[in-house]
Amino acid sequence: MPNSAATPAESASLSAADRAVVQWLAALEAALLAEDVERAVDLFEPDGYWRDLVAFTWNIKTMEGRGEIAQMLGATLASCRPTAWRLTSVAHTDGEDFSAWIAFETVAVHGAGRVTLRNGRARVLFTAATDLTGFEEPSGPTRPQGLAHKAQRERETWTDRRQAQIARLGREDQPHTLIIGGGQGGLALAARLKQHGVPALIVERNARPGDSWRNRYRSLVLHDLVWYDHMPYLPFPPNWPVFTPKDKMGDWLEAYAQIFELDIWCDTVCEKAVWDPHAKRWAVTVVQRGEAITLTPRELVFATGAYGPPREIDLPGRERFAGQVIHSAAYRDGAGWRGKRCVVVGSASSAHDVAVDLWEAGAEVTMLQRSPTIVVRSETLMEMGFSTYSEAAVAAGLTVEKADMLAASTPFKPFVDGQKPLWREIAQRDADFYAALGAAGFAYDFGEDGTGQMARALRTASNFYIDVGGSELIARKEIGLEPGAQVDSLTETGLRLTDGRAIAADLIVACIGYESMNESVATIVSREAADLVGPCWGLGSGVRGDPGPWQGELRNMWKPTAHDGLWFHGGNLALSRFYSKYLALQLKARLEGLDTPVYGRPAPGQPTSDPPGRA
Repeated sequence: MPNSAATPAESASLSAADRAVVQWLAALEAALLAEDVERAVDLFEPDGYWRDLVAFTWNIKTMEGRGEIAQMLGATLASCRPTAWRLTSVAHTDGEDFSAWIAFETVAVHGAGRVTLRNGRARVLFTAATDLTGFEEPSGPTRPQGLAHKAQRERETWTDRRQAQIARLGREDQPHTLIIGGGQGGLALAARLKQHGVPALIVERNARPGDSWRNRYRSLVLHDLVWYDHMPYLPFPPNWPVFTPKDKMGDWLEAYAQIFELDIWCDTVCEKAVWDPHAKRWAVTVVQRGEAITLTPRELVFATGAYGPPREIDLPGRERFAGQVIHSAAYRDGAGWRGKRCVVVGSASSAHDVAVDLWEAGAEVTMLQRSPTIVVRSETLMEMGFSTYSEAAVAAGLTVEKADMLAASTPFKPFVDGQKPLWREIAQRDADFYAALGAAGFAYDFGEDGTGQMARALRTASNFYIDVGGSELIARKEIGLEPGAQVDSLTETGLRLTDGRAIAADLIVACIGYESMNESVATIVSREAADLVGPCWGLGSGVRGDPGPWQGELRNMWKPTAHDGLWFHGGNLALSRFYSKYLALQLKARLEGLDTPVYGRPAPGQPTSDPPGRA
């Protein structure tokens, strides 16, 4: 495609939409080269957005409105000096809007993005680093050669070299980056870092990679589609099931670690991490099969999903209860509970899955629903909410990489605003489904502001359920329901509710959610460090004067925190896949000693918006 400096002949061959984008890019480039911030921001609508992934800010930031865009440019232009803005795709027209994929360069990165124009001004500009200039990721034509084909005495084979690397790791060779957690997040990040040549080590408390899935309850199957769940570099094969069983997912992750030669210490617990602010290095004590080992990485990444430790079960009278009380994190299966009275506290995803598993085992199950829950039929959500991740999208040429960039190109606030009509349509389409749930007493809603399940996932990562069978059992009253129930205390034989009613129980499964990821920092680093970085996940910019919950980005995820050398990585498979790229680029830049002036980094003690809610 022609670039922003298209010749007259090239411009004449463009569509009106293409010409509009090319002209806008040329005007932006001229303003930025002149460091004329006022002229640059005048190219945006007054309430327009600029979302940046690492390219300008060395951060993950959304600027809303001309004022915030001007502040960002004023702070970053001199160091990044962007040039070579160009159109890389045919512009797409949607009513008054023109959208097109673009590319650009800065001093430090190759960049790509997307711009959406209306009446000659940008509604949204999305910019993302794709690689570091001079440190490009080896791939395709630049892939490693491997061992040379020639006769050689005392040849060092691939196996020899790999075994030597493993033997030196953590002893003679210290990792630059230590990753705590060997689930999909830790493995995805480690794979990215491996390809970038960043020495990284994963420590995983389980015996094998993938055990974080294998050790969950027997009947668990992923609720997300296969097209949405690919890992970096290695998509699932075309005959993989649409919904992946948890043990199959565990086996895939273990194979993934082997294929990409990831350095991972299993049966290893991270006990203590101490930051040396002078040496800019951690001293991390890990215990591997009884042996204490000290590691000294530069960067420490908590990759424990979207959550921290399980919430403590705070039920007065627990010592009197003759039955068993467990958190959902400890639940494995319903074996042994046939004919027993089982109470599930909670009504989100884990609560439904546990209740169904107990029902399948022949238990008498009652769900205590404490607050309304967003529920959506799996078939409906897959059809209406995941159109960019589907067999049809693949057939149309929409790769997962393109789908990821398309999703990322819309800032969170306009994204969730756009969810409202979708969820009104879902409510109308599945009216009979919701009527049956309501008739059974189940309290459902579509979010505080009608923005639905995905917005709730971004806001709290809790209190929603994609129906894969549990709702039908509740509607048929084969799973008992106590809506609006609040537990007062436990008795010897069960629970007493705040309204005085008693419920008999042999087993109580508390599906009450998890703490924020920073609580894991409290146990490994310090309480002070956990409070310094503040809660993770949940939308909110964390800046003073933050006017609303939808502004900004997910807190502390995949970007610099208020604590030097401390990072968080996680989310579902899709978010881990996509954002691992941008965290890896930030870590690679620091390994290579590049200047990485972070724009908008949280200051120590800076307040954040409300922490994620309970399940």
